[in-house]
Parts: sequence; C-alpha cells; structure tokens
Amino acid sequence: MDRRQFLTTTGAAALAAAAPRAMAQAGSDDARLSAAFAAIFERQLDLSPTLVTSLGLDKGGRAMAKSQIDDNSRSGMMKKLAATQTAIRELEGFTAASLSDAQRLNLDVILYALDQQTVAPARFGLNSVQRPYRIFQQGGSYFSTPDFLNTSHTISAAADCDAYVARLDAFARNLRTDTALQRDEAARGYLAPSWSLDLTLGQMQKLRGQPAADSSMVQSLVRRAAAKGIAGDWQAQASAIVEKAIYPALDEQIAAIAALKGGTAAGDGVWRTPRGDEIYAAALKQATTTDLSADQIHAMGLEQVADISAQLDTILKGAGRTHGTIGERLAALNVDPAQLYADSAEGRAALLAQLNRDVDAMKSRLPSAFATIPDTPLEIRAVPVEIQDGASNGYYNRAALDGSRPAIYFINLKDVGDWPKYGLPALTYHEGVPGHHLQISTAQTAGDVPMLRKTAFMSAYTEGWALYAEQLADELGGYATPIDRAGYLQSFLFRAARLVVDTGLHAKRWTRAQATDYMVEKTGFARPRCQREVERYCTQPGQATSYKVGHGVWSKARAAAQAELGKAFDLKQFHAILEEGAMPLSMLEQRVAARAKAAKG
Repeated sequence: MDRRQFLTTTGAAALAAAAPRAMAQAGSDDARLSAAFAAIFERQLDLSPTLVTSLGLDKGGRAMAKSQIDDNSRSGMMKKLAATQTAIRELEGFTAASLSDAQRLNLDVILYALDQQTVAPARFGLNSVQRPYRIFQQGGSYFSTPDFLNTSHTISAAADCDAYVARLDAFARNLRTDTALQRDEAARGYLAPSWSLDLTLGQMQKLRGQPAADSSMVQSLVRRAAAKGIAGDWQAQASAIVEKAIYPALDEQIAAIAALKGGTAAGDGVWRTPRGDEIYAAALKQATTTDLSADQIHAMGLEQVADISAQLDTILKGAGRTHGTIGERLAALNVDPAQLYADSAEGRAALLAQLNRDVDAMKSRLPSAFATIPDTPLEIRAVPVEIQDGASNGYYNRAALDGSRPAIYFINLKDVGDWPKYGLPALTYHEGVPGHHLQISTAQTAGDVPMLRKTAFMSAYTEGWALYAEQLADELGGYATPIDRAGYLQSFLFRAARLVVDTGLHAKRWTRAQATDYMVEKTGFARPRCQREVERYCTQPGQATSYKVGHGVWSKARAAAQAELGKAFDLKQFHAILEEGAMPLSMLEQRVAARAKAAKG
C-alpha cells in the first residue's frame, strides 16, 4: 500500500473526518517541526560516523565519515549528552504547537527516546544502563570494531580501502581510550564480573594471536578489494597498522584487564555495582518502555513458564515423549541424532542453507498478512569465529538505507549442537521474516516517518514484534510438523524464563550458576547455550525482559483491535502499524486503538 493511501484510509485522516473543526488548524506547524527533526538528526550524524556508515550515508557531503569511528572518550559521551539535551529543549517548544496527529505521535516518540538517551550519562556517568560495563565479553571496541569494519564498511573503490585503513588507525586510539576509561570506571566500582573478564581476555587473545597479515581485520580488506579488482598493496598497509598500532594497544588492554580482574566485586548481577538497584530500575524502564517493577516481571515470567510448559506437554505426549519433566523431554529431543547437523564445515553449510530455504518459504506466505513488503535483501551468516565465544546466539544487523549493503542475520555456530533442527524455523522467523528484517525494513522505507524514528531502536517494540512474528508464522503455516511447533513454543518458553532469570539475577541476587540451572531445567536447552545467554543477561541488565513484555502488548493490542472491529478486522491493516515506526508500548496500544476506532467509522 502506498504510504499516502495508508494515511487517507486510517489514523490521521479518519480522525480528522470525525472532528473537522478540531483538525482545521492542526498541522500548521508540521513543516517547522519536520525541519527541527531533520536538523537534530544531522547533528546526531555529526557525532557518530559509525551510524553514518551503518545507514549507508557515508558518501557525498558525508564521505569523510567513512574514514572515522565514533569518539569513545568521556568528552565524546558528554558532547552527545549535551546535543541530546539541546534537542529536547528545542522539541519541547513544540508541545503546544498546532500539529497533525502523525506529527504529534512523532514528537511524543522522539522526545521519549531522547529523554531515555540522557539517563545513563546524566544520572550515572555511564554510556548505558543496559550495558553498564565499559569492557566485557560482548562490549568494547575490541569486540565491536572488527565486526563493524567487516560487515558495515563497504568496499567498492580505492577510496573505501583508504578509509578502511584510516579506521584501523582510529581503532587503535579507541582501544587505548577504552583501557584508560575502564581503569577509571573500575575505580568507581563499574567492572564486569571476573568470569566475564576471563571470557573477554580469551577473545582478545584470539584476536591478538593472529599474525597481523592473516588477521580477520586485514583479510576482510584484502579479500573485498581483490573481489572488486582494486589495485594496491592493501595487505601491507593494513598489516603495518595492525602490527604497530592495534596489537600494542590490545596488549595494553589485555594487561590492564588482567590486572583489574582480581579487584572486581563479587556477584553476578548489577546490584554489585554502586547504585546498582537504581541502574536496574532504569534499565527495566528503558528495555520495556513500561513502569513494571522487577517483582511484577518476575511473577509474569513464572506464570508464563507454567502456561507454555503445559502446552508443550500436550505436543510432546502426542509425539510419544511422555517421560520426565518438560525440560528433560526437550533436552532428549535436542540430542536426538535425527535433529542434529554434523559438527563440520559441511554440517554448518547445510544448516545455513536450510535457514535460507525457510526465509524463502516464509516470504511466499507474507502477502496474505501484509500489504507492504519491503524488498530489502537479507544475508544469513555465521558469527565470526573470533567473537563467537561471547557473542549472542543470534542477532540482526539492519541494511543500509540506500541499499548499498544488505541486512544480515547472524547465527552463532560455535556448537551446532545448540541448534537442533526443530528449533531453527522459529529463530529464522524471529530474526528474518516476518520478524526483525520485515519490521525494521518497513520502518526504514516508510516515506513519512522522520529519520530520527526510522533509525531508532526500542527493544520492547522490536523484540516484542519478533516474538509476535514467531506466533504469526504459526498462523501462516510456518511450522511443518507438531515437533517444529514445539520448537516455536520452546522459543516462547525460553523468553518467558528470561523474565524470571533477568529479574532473579539483578533484583533477587541469583548467581550465574543458579540462573543457568533454572534455564536448563525449564527450557531443555544445552547448558553451554543457556550459560552463554545467562552471561549476556548478567552484563546487559534488563534487555532480556523486553521480548516477552513486548510480545504481550503486541498480542493484547491485536486482540483489542479484533474485539473492536469484529468481522471487519483486517490483519493487513493491523500490520500496517509498522509503517508508523517503533514507539513505546503504551503509545503502541493507543495508536492501535485509535486506528481501530477510525476504521470502524
């Protein structure tokens, strides 16, 4: 559906028809507000060359950004905070303006998002309440920059190669900045748990252990330059920087982390840090976009674990699996040879090929549920070997806005035993279509949404949608057998258990071992996989709660719209809400309700 047609049939236009006098003057300040949004977005780009590249905007007037990476110093953090606070003051001047319904929504969402961006630096002197540690097994320049250079920095001409080399130089500077700031933050009490630092050191040593010429950072440039036929001794240039600048900086960081490790506080949750309870409350609010307390979320998780386990019991009994707890029966299914790919290069290739087939099969079903389906390309790749020990099990990187780089769905293939065949379709529907890839691509290609919103990420909305997408895939016939459907319910069980575990770790002082035991017992997933997940929750408080909280609101909003419209409910029109971009959950419920009333007439 064309965006203009969408607006004339729902939302703002229908509401205007219902109240013509009230809307007569509305929208007179829309253009002025749009200009303010655009100016704020440009200022954000000025402070984040990596964002410029990730969006595919590092060309033309912003070509120089391709040679730079973000300033990760404390002064860089404070510059971003000051810019955000300035933007908030500017936009608050529009709260009494005459705005259309769509622009009022844009203003409310953007102000909410900007306010949340100030919480960590203004209240706690940290970069993020959901990532309170400077360096850990999934955070720090050592972890993010090589992957960014490989997946986001495009190579099509010699200038791109030169820019890549310049970024390698900047990477060495950022490593030293990270090291200095981690020393400072450790002195304030913000240092990851000891086991996290062990994982971190292991990954750093893998990165450092490669001969410079053979390192992934160098070979990514060499391989892609050769594929484009770009002349130049790029290996020599890049190797020299890795050898003379990056590796010495990495050696310094390894020594610093090893020295600091012995002084880190005991415990696994963020409660172990100064003002940890406050940080966790802020992280929950940010992750869920709600005011739910840790106790409320914990109770919600316990209830959902019991409910989903009962549904799985019925399916597993129907498949002849009757002995043991739900977790024990799922664990037995997980190691069934018929469910496993070979632990070899060929097995991993076969697994990736099946994921691609699942994406293609689901794409053919989407027209029955969506009026607008972006054609943004999606690649499926294994997580790079040098970061797979600490990386998540699966994650998604959005495409460049101009189509110069595809979206990427990463899967961690450190151990193929983590991925029994029956559980893979649900993961693909979550990360690919109709999950993250469809939702984020829809937002990025929606014509009337400000760039500030197209590029925003709200975990509860986005992860909630991805879980809803797993459920929608069930409605669309995406699970071929009852056992495949058990894989989808196991995914839901896993996310429900996260509500219990995340709040257990950070509010009830569970240990990492206690949380891992609970995950293994309830979900049946292998212990190494569960432990990797728990380790993520320990170092990224609150984020894991966004999935099921968000899913609950998406499901509730759809049920309310169906109740309002009855037989007139149109699933395609409900899903068209994606074209309005990400928003806090309370606003999502309000917008769905308003659209349903407008459609009812």
